[in-house]
Amino acid sequence: MIVVVGKHRADLVEVAAGTELRFVDSFDDVPLESVEAVIGRIPADLLAKAPKLRWVHSPAAGVDADLSPEMLASDVVLTSSVGNGAIPLAEHSMLLILMLNRDVPRWMKAQAERRWERFTHGELAGLTLGIYGLGHSGLDLAVKAKTFHMRVIGVRRRAGEPSPYVEQVSFEQLLDESDFIVVTAPRTEDTAGRFGAVEFARMKESAYFVCISRGGIADDDALLDALRTGQIAGAGLDAHGIEPLPPESAFWDLPNVIVTPHNGATSPGTVRRGEEIVRENLRRFLSGQELVNVVDKAAGY
Repeated sequence: MIVVVGKHRADLVEVAAGTELRFVDSFDDVPLESVEAVIGRIPADLLAKAPKLRWVHSPAAGVDADLSPEMLASDVVLTSSVGNGAIPLAEHSMLLILMLNRDVPRWMKAQAERRWERFTHGELAGLTLGIYGLGHSGLDLAVKAKTFHMRVIGVRRRAGEPSPYVEQVSFEQLLDESDFIVVTAPRTEDTAGRFGAVEFARMKESAYFVCISRGGIADDDALLDALRTGQIAGAGLDAHGIEPLPPESAFWDLPNVIVTPHNGATSPGTVRRGEEIVRENLRRFLSGQELVNVVDKAAGY
């Protein structure tokens, strides 16, 4: 039996071709002893009660919430929907970069006040974009930034195929040379708190920090201090250390910060690509083929 949780149902019956699919909103009435796979999330305490379970597919690109101690200790293969939101996340990164570079909030304020205010603003051509995390969204962002005539540098944890759009550099070089740093990496034990007081102090005073993947990769207190003291010029934040961002958070009020509500990949295309990943993995699972997007549990993604 394969259990499908929540909304992840499109075209799966056709792919399964006779295999029993159980569509549920919870596991209350599911005979766990018969479950071989779960598409969606399964409560951690139920893993040990499903002896035949071999595969769980997470509906999310980031699997922080799925990597419970029980999952880490199990032999269950975990796959993710990583890559489904790469295109809109890269687009959102460029949106935040352009808004910061051209001080779009200043225009919006003038519009609200019906003032015709012209000023000298920046341009991206010739500036250096540093990407922290050269996965799906990072590499797509590199392509987009190149079309704006930017120099693109980046760092990645895992070795990967070289890209003609990005020069791989050391983390220190990323900090020293970037006019914009965009975080596209997952939050793991290695990346949590990677940007702290020392790192922000090393960045250019004219540089901007953008995060579109996961909060907590930057230390919020250190980031706030860097923004308030002018150690960096500003920030564009779609992912936050605490979500939803509390109303009392200082990030809301800083004039050099643009806040969006972790909304960068909320698009129909993200849903469509996620469904395509589910269908392909279901087909592979049923035919005994190697699954795609298998999570390295030790690495956290």
